Amino acid sequence: MQLGDRADARPLDIAVWGGPTELAQALWRVRNDRGVPAVRRFVSKLRVHAIGHQDDSGPWILENFPDLFFILDSAGTNPLGGERPGGPDRRDSAYRGIYLGGDQSSTSTEWVNVHVREGHGPLGALYPPKTWTAPNPHSALKEGDTPSWFYFLENGLQDAAHPDWAGWGGRFRLAQRRLFRDAHDAVDGVTDARATVWRWRPAFQNEFAARMDWCVKPASEANHHPIAALGGDTTRRVLRRRPRPGSRVVFDASPSRAPDRNRLSFRWWIYREAGSYGGQPVIGGAAAPRSSMIVPGDAGGKTIHVVLEVSDDGSPPLTSYRRVVLEVTALSSR
Repeated sequence: MQLGDRADARPLDIAVWGGPTELAQALWRVRNDRGVPAVRRFVSKLRVHAIGHQDDSGPWILENFPDLFFILDSAGTNPLGGERPGGPDRRDSAYRGIYLGGDQSSTSTEWVNVHVREGHGPLGALYPPKTWTAPNPHSALKEGDTPSWFYFLENGLQDAAHPDWAGWGGRFRLAQRRLFRDAHDAVDGVTDARATVWRWRPAFQNEFAARMDWCVKPASEANHHPIAALGGDTTRRVLRRRPRPGSRVVFDASPSRAPDRNRLSFRWWIYREAGSYGGQPVIGGAAAPRSSMIVPGDAGGKTIHVVLEVSDDGSPPLTSYRRVVLEVTALSSR
């Protein structure tokens, strides 16, 4: 409650792992002790990402505070519910893409031992040697709650105000009012909610390894993220442009650099599911620092999401992102 009452215009992001009982208690207290305007102000500051419903306080929150920004990262068809133990779809939730689906080599015992548990100080040594990960065969790395924190991570790829845009923590669709549920991505022939997370696994596991190196290596021997720059912009904010249908848009990431003087590679691609345009425009120079795209003539009034990945060849290789949202102007009816 103290954080929600601060005179701070920024939203208060809440990652829920083991159940939102404390959040429910705070909301109950505000509703019972204050007037309706104060409740609205308090609720309007909160953004919640919950890993499933792990107790009955989650459904209670959704029923009593329908205007709360709430991401329910959970499989299931019940609008206010979610997966239940033993349910047929309990492994289909987006967050389970942290360890299920895609290339699972970086979830193995060998990977965890080399990059986390051994030679990475007392913090790495605390990492559990075995977890329950079925049907992942390794039983070594689960991290099932990590996507709730990933969702709010500002790495140039995502914007927490837009669950449908996606990022390392997954992608979500509006279900009702301000409740968001799992969305599906199509990746490498697989279409499901888990793909919205596992598609980023190579990058976030490399970052895990790099952060563990930072625990024991001097800065001069550890790898650090590339600086992904678009034109003169070196921030991590999502950029917006308003091109016309049929126009040529140029993207220039040539000012990008590697703090550790590693070589950089570039990848530009269209995140089709994140935008409202259903086609797949072609990016010229998709593997070059400078690329371009002709805006489709039928894209007027639609959005196209262009993602830039800048990766280095360090050890481990690290990736930084930028996103450009093309808000294509609608064609005049006259």
